[in-house]
Amino acid sequence: MNGVLPDSEIRGLIETGVISAAPPITPDQIQPASLDLRLGDTAFRLRASFLAGRGRRIADRLADLQMHQMDLSGGAVLERGCVYLVPLMERLTLPAGLTAVANAKSSTGRLDLLTRLVTDDGTEFDRLPEGYDGPLYAEICPRSFSVLVRPGMRLNQLRLRRGQAVLSDAELRELNAREPLVGGPALIDHGLGFSVDLRPDADDLVGYRARPHSGVIDLDRIAAYPAAEFWDELRTSEGRLILDPGAFYILVSREAVAIPADCAAEMAPYLAMVGEFRVHYAGFFDPGFGIGTAGAGARGVLEVRCHEAPFVLEHGQVVGRLVYERMAARPDRLYGAGIRSNYQGQGLKLAKQFR
Repeated sequence: MNGVLPDSEIRGLIETGVISAAPPITPDQIQPASLDLRLGDTAFRLRASFLAGRGRRIADRLADLQMHQMDLSGGAVLERGCVYLVPLMERLTLPAGLTAVANAKSSTGRLDLLTRLVTDDGTEFDRLPEGYDGPLYAEICPRSFSVLVRPGMRLNQLRLRRGQAVLSDAELRELNAREPLVGGPALIDHGLGFSVDLRPDADDLVGYRARPHSGVIDLDRIAAYPAAEFWDELRTSEGRLILDPGAFYILVSREAVAIPADCAAEMAPYLAMVGEFRVHYAGFFDPGFGIGTAGAGARGVLEVRCHEAPFVLEHGQVVGRLVYERMAARPDRLYGAGIRSNYQGQGLKLAKQFR
């Protein structure tokens, strides 16, 4: 069946060598609808971001673009504002009919840690065509905070698809009628639209803005850093927020969304012309997100960067959409059900490294 491959099929691809790695892939890398990718033991500091280009290999272009090589085995700091390339432990040999797409993991995005997959013969970030046979690399650019990384850390994840997987608006309306995707009326237009919440019920805290000149974040340390040392709280009683050019914000959607067990989803920007800002890609939403013991629906955390001019963001303004995809089969496990799921039932929440 066409669709996003579930965990059982990912395991099968590992067993047959379509996905291979050294050291071998561990069971906890396999998520309900994706595979976590691991950093290797070397990083290259680059002059600039790049794509290999048709018929060219990443390794052949490094001589011209690398500034120096770093050993990650004892831990190394990737500095804010710099671009790095890290060979990953995994590699792919995709058969005909199977494509792959990558995205940053949720905690990676919430740290404003731009992480994209690049490959040999690549003309796009994060996209692998059928028949790709080669290594994988992570391009990493810390934008708000410098970070300490080690081999084996998982900053991005891979989703595999067979055929057409994206639900049309008509199919999405049918799905919403059977299994409500939001608590209220659903705005369906090239996906499920969502808006920003700037009038929370509890108090006037509406989000966070990254502080400049903060310290280094060790990505392995969970709940280790006081949020106030890295983030300014944003409060408003007016239902609006003025975004500063170049600043990075963590906000939250007004809608609580749900991902049924036979679907997956991906956050995408709504429209480029809605304002001088961008809602960053916030990773994949696995089957079962927002469903289960935590209740029906979970807020989507918005990673927002303002561009050229200050922009007034209003409560309820539509800022993004969820693109729903059908699963090729239901996964053996769902998000939040028997697996470590840091953001099930979430509201406004920073990355797991902060307390």
